[in-house]
Amino acid sequence: MSKKVTDITEELVTPILSDLQLELVDIEFKKEGKNWFLRVYIDSEKGVDIEDCGNVSEKLSEALDKHDPITQAYFLEVSSPGAERPLKKEKDLVKAVGKNVHITTYEPIDGEKVFEGELKGFDGEILTVAIKVKTRVKQVEIPYKKVASARLAVLF
Repeated sequence: MSKKVTDITEELVTPILSDLQLELVDIEFKKEGKNWFLRVYIDSEKGVDIEDCGNVSEKLSEALDKHDPITQAYFLEVSSPGAERPLKKEKDLVKAVGKNVHITTYEPIDGEKVFEGELKGFDGEILTVAIKVKTRVKQVEIPYKKVASARLAVLF
């Protein structure tokens, strides 16, 4: 059910975002406690503000009411993905080269499943991440097909 809702929501929100020169980062439809939430995360090169979120929320709400794909009551939330935005698509990873990332893998690579460091490169198949190990920096190559999740990381 939730996959269908996210697919329909993506179809409805894509032209709205295109008109406003914004991009879709992610969509979630999930139950928390007894309430359902439809969350739409948006961004742009210049970032997004509350006005952008309000405009998208208003237009998307109208489109959802018209098509009525969700049978139960839910809360619609439109927001920025934040500083640690998820990197869901290949183009997100390409744009993240040179930035700090947090990557988890489906299976261990060199005995590890979690990697945090600077994304040095991504060629469509391999992510190269520079990871600090004590006082030295080590390059790790991670096959894209083994990536379970990736996001930007704020490192201290």
